[in-house]
Amino acid sequence: MKGLFWAIGAFALAVGVSLTLRANDGYALLVLPPYRVEVSLALLAVLLLGAFVLVYGIVRAVAGVMGMPERVRAFRERQREHNAYGALLGALQALFEGRFSRAEKLASKAWDLGAPSAAVSLVAARAAQRVRDTPRRDLWLDRAEASGSGSGKTADKADGARGVSAAGEDWRRAARTTRGALLVEERDFEAARVVLRDLNEAGPKHIATLLLLLRAEQGLGNWEEVIRIARLLDKRSGLPPEALETILVRARVALLQKRTHDRKALDEHWNEIPARDRRQPAVALTAARAFMQHGDCRAADAIVEDVLAHTWAPNLVLLYGECRDDDALSRIEHCEAWLKKRPRDWPLLLTLGRLCAQRGLWGKAQSYLDASIAVQPTRAAHVALAELFDGIGRVNDANRHFRAAADAGLLAGAVEG
Repeated sequence: MKGLFWAIGAFALAVGVSLTLRANDGYALLVLPPYRVEVSLALLAVLLLGAFVLVYGIVRAVAGVMGMPERVRAFRERQREHNAYGALLGALQALFEGRFSRAEKLASKAWDLGAPSAAVSLVAARAAQRVRDTPRRDLWLDRAEASGSGSGKTADKADGARGVSAAGEDWRRAARTTRGALLVEERDFEAARVVLRDLNEAGPKHIATLLLLLRAEQGLGNWEEVIRIARLLDKRSGLPPEALETILVRARVALLQKRTHDRKALDEHWNEIPARDRRQPAVALTAARAFMQHGDCRAADAIVEDVLAHTWAPNLVLLYGECRDDDALSRIEHCEAWLKKRPRDWPLLLTLGRLCAQRGLWGKAQSYLDASIAVQPTRAAHVALAELFDGIGRVNDANRHFRAAADAGLLAGAVEG
């Protein structure tokens, strides 16, 4: 439609010019002694227009010839940029496909062609890590940090709107985060912690870097730091509740195990643990065993009873019958109260049998142990019953249960195998 309007306009102009020239009888006299030239105004107008078109065409041609080197350079630059981005995309695709050697090769080509240097370097560093080429990985990471700092190649052109300095700082942070992640992956936790702590101290604490720092602290066994970082991630919703609970339980258990042989340190640390964490079965089990090693069965019993009042844990029930002191009757009362709610709980029946045997209540002990075996014929129940019969002189029955315990142990081993 636009072309049609231009054509109509051109025809209208031609008709107007034609009518004007036909109605004009004037002429022009050009004098250049000794020559005189007389031409009509219409012809003069046509000649002037032709001269203008000719001069304009010559000027455009000369300008085109003069600007050709610049256009060639621009064309080559566009081709180079196109090839660079093509190599970068190919490197990313190869990295995601798991073709790591090809990914680094294409990234190196993109680097030579002038693709965004920080992005290329990070892709190449991850590829080199996958093929376990540590020197090449470190070389690419150093290049990425240098690019982000403004030295080496320039920062990404796509970030020009934000300014080269801001974009460079972002890329430098990305390079250091990648370095930390690759060091954690390599299990060089000490070096990873240095890098990640510097990142967190120098800028905002991102969830990604906190997760990496958490893994580094776990690898180094710095459990106090693990708890602190896990709590910080919990505030930012950086961990699922199940993962947070697992991490905290593991850290609490490790800290308790480190203090097992120091009663004062054990007491102080146990008092510092929040009540919610104390009631985690694994934490309570470790603490109860630690107090039992110091001969403090009352403290161990209190821990077990508090947890079982909120969460039923078979391991804690079994531990409840292991401690030997003069307070077995109280534990028997607790177990019998629990048994009313859980009449077929074999760990509880086994614990009751052990406690009754401690107090010399042989009949009750045998009945509880028989009931435990009837529900679940475990090796521990057979051993406890065999020891009971051996203690009261029933040798044949003791031998029978010792053999049953051995068979149960072999069966369990075969199942696990």
